[in-house]
Order: sequence, then C-alpha cells, then structure tokens
Amino acid sequence: MFRRTFLALTSAAALSTASFAFADGHSKDIVDTAIDAGSFTTLVAAVQAAGLVETLKGEGPFTVFAPTDDAFAALPEGTVETLLKPENKDQLVSILTYHVIAGKVMSGDLSNNLMATTVQGGDVKIMTEGGVTVNGSIVTAADIETSNGVIHVIDAVILPK
Repeated sequence: MFRRTFLALTSAAALSTASFAFADGHSKDIVDTAIDAGSFTTLVAAVQAAGLVETLKGEGPFTVFAPTDDAFAALPEGTVETLLKPENKDQLVSILTYHVIAGKVMSGDLSNNLMATTVQGGDVKIMTEGGVTVNGSIVTAADIETSNGVIHVIDAVILPK
C-alpha cells in the first residue's frame, strides 16, 4: 500500500513539475514556450539554425512533437553539430518539419494506428496502446497549449524516411 501511494505521489509531483514549467503556455507561442521550459535548448538552436523561428512564431496552429535535449544527446556523436552547419540546412529543415503537423492536435484527438502527415510531407505513425508514441518515440508530456498550437514532448528525435 505504501509503495503504491508513494508511486502515485511521485508521479503526481513529476506531472505538476512538468506543468509548472509550462504554466504560462497559453500566452506564449511555441518557440517562447520551448525556450522558457529550459529542456529544449538543442531544439531551439536547431530551429534558429534552420531559419524556422518566425514560422513557429506564426499564426499556426501547429502541433509540435518536441524532442528534449536528452533526445538530441542520444543521437550518434557529432550528429547535432553536423546538422547545425549551414551547408546542412536543407537536411535540418527536413528533420525539424517532420516533427510538425499543421493544425492543433490534442491527445484526445488521437487514435491507435493513426497516420498523420507532417509539414515536411512524410507521415508519422501514432500509436495509443500502452502509452502514446510517434514513430516509436514515447510522448512524455502531452497537450502543452501555446498561443499558436500545442507541444507534445517526445523522448527521441524522429527522422524522415
């Protein structure tokens, strides 16, 4: 009984901490919300290098599957540095826009085995059984609303085929 209560309280505390990081989400756009969260510095640097800041600050709405800094760190050594080079901008844009869906898609809108077309043009597969995944990447926080869309935090960088 104690263990179950402890786990429930720990989970609740973790969720409230995640919510606190985005407490102001509705008044800020996707980029500013990501900056304020503090766990998306690599994503923000990539968005800047790709020239996508103004787009993601635009009217939208957008749905962004946002990889954390840890997700980027899990890529093979040197990958991020290589992608951030000006000569690789097209590849970086392709990867980043593969994480974006036009429109505001909340977790309640999802269904198992859902295929969603990204801004990049490719499709991502969303699964909802046993937790939500996007192309196998686990959604660790969902429905972070912003003034121009929604962010779903994912634990891995998803790559277009």
